[in-house]
Amino acid sequence: MEGIGGDSASVASRLPQWGHDAWRIYQYYLDKTTPHTAYRWIGTLVVAAIYCLRVYYVQGFYIVSYGLGIYLLNLLIGFLSPLVDPELEVTDGPLLPTKGSDEFKPFIRRLPEFKFWYSMTKAFCIAFVMTFFSVFDVPVFWPILLCYWIVLFVLTMRRQIAHMIKYKYIPFSFGKQKYTGKKASPSSDGSRVD
Repeated sequence: MEGIGGDSASVASRLPQWGHDAWRIYQYYLDKTTPHTAYRWIGTLVVAAIYCLRVYYVQGFYIVSYGLGIYLLNLLIGFLSPLVDPELEVTDGPLLPTKGSDEFKPFIRRLPEFKFWYSMTKAFCIAFVMTFFSVFDVPVFWPILLCYWIVLFVLTMRRQIAHMIKYKYIPFSFGKQKYTGKKASPSSDGSRVD
């Protein structure tokens, strides 16, 4: 009697273990991609191109593309926004400098680059899979959706850029700044002034 229930119980207990092992392998390879920023973004561009080709050849799924566009716009705003918004919250933590005399504090994003990339890639993959199910192919007049998305993008980005100007922060850094040394003063070139 013990053998009958024991086999099914051991298979049932192995199934979550296999899922956990698969998740650990997936996480391992995902962690290995962290330092390879350019390759990650090239891969995302390839996935986005495949999605766009799929939508173009199928001539449908515009509502899925619109939803994807709104989600990507939301991710972009999170990527460009500071972790602590000086407009909403006054804390003891790091704040953006508002005057030239303020101490430099590094820009900390609300949505880090890796999570931005990962969410964006995952969104394109999910949208691509959705294009294989006709239930998501709702007939809409796509030029209206495109115009509405462009208006949303322009208004949202204008508000975000105004916020950047008001609080004097730039969400991008192009590497570490290098010290070039002191500039030579006119009398330090070795010539005598008489």
